[in-house]
Amino acid sequence: MRKIEVVQNILEANDFIAAQNQQLLNRNGVFATNIMAAPGAGKTSLILQTIAELKNKLRIAVIEGDVASTLDSEKVRKEVTDVVQITTRNMSESCTLIANMVGHALKRLPLGDIDLLLIENVGNLICPSEFALGEHRRVVISSLPEGDDKPTKYPLIFADADAVVINKLDFLPYVEFDIQSFQNALKGLNPRVEIFQVSCKTGAGIENWGAWLLKELEANKLKPQSPK
Repeated sequence: MRKIEVVQNILEANDFIAAQNQQLLNRNGVFATNIMAAPGAGKTSLILQTIAELKNKLRIAVIEGDVASTLDSEKVRKEVTDVVQITTRNMSESCTLIANMVGHALKRLPLGDIDLLLIENVGNLICPSEFALGEHRRVVISSLPEGDDKPTKYPLIFADADAVVINKLDFLPYVEFDIQSFQNALKGLNPRVEIFQVSCKTGAGIENWGAWLLKELEANKLKPQSPK
């Protein structure tokens, strides 16, 4: 019982900071997405494709989460100016970003000059599902080489997602991946989820993904925001 109480206290404290983060984002008119996936699914590739698709329409910033390296943030920094790296290796939670880490990163960004914030979480399909960051939408990427059973094996992260991106469609001729079976399992967990089929290598499907982000960003603007 004591262990459960400790975990609950940690999550409650995180949720409180996440709410503060979202209030700060709302006051500055910033729409944030939390992008989660297993290592190698294509989080950075999707971010780069999103920047290419929307950079002429939106001012974009990126928070990069990784256990050790800065390789991804160096790639992204070639495309956008405002990038903050969070390295979790020496932190209490190394397998995921948490709200406090993101709160510190937000202080390093010119929020008044940003429309869209893309947060790349640490590569993991378990830990990130537990911790809100202050994001407005949660996105999970699942790639064809990983197999079509991920919603069944890792239901929590998929059940809570606003959108799921099926990436690496260019692998379809070479791997066994039943897209319909994947989507059926996903809809069984999460009937409201939006599903996008893309190839970050070829750019296929990115236009639809970008259009959804624009629609969600505009819808968020229509909601009452906290006063400044």
